[in-house]
Amino acid sequence: MVRDLPAPLGAGGYNVYTGVQVDDPAGAAVPTAAQLGLEPPRFCAACGRRMMVQVRPDGWWAKCSRHGLVDSTDLESQR
Repeated sequence: MVRDLPAPLGAGGYNVYTGVQVDDPAGAAVPTAAQLGLEPPRFCAACGRRMMVQVRPDGWWAKCSRHGLVDSTDLESQR
C-alpha cells in the first residue's frame, strides 16, 4: 500500500493497471507503458473496480464510483 495517495490509487490490495489482487503473483506485474509513466491507472486500488478515465493533453483524471476522483495534477506534489 502506498501512503499519502488518494484511495483510488493508494489504499488497497489491487493493482491499478491490471485490477488483479496484489497478493496474486500475476497482480505484481506492471505493464511496460505504465512503468514508463505513459499509462494512467485503470482500476481502483481500494476495490479493484474499473475506473472511468479521461486523458487530457496535460494529464489525466480517473474516477472510481465508490472512492472518488483523482487527478494527475494532484499527484505532482508526490513525485
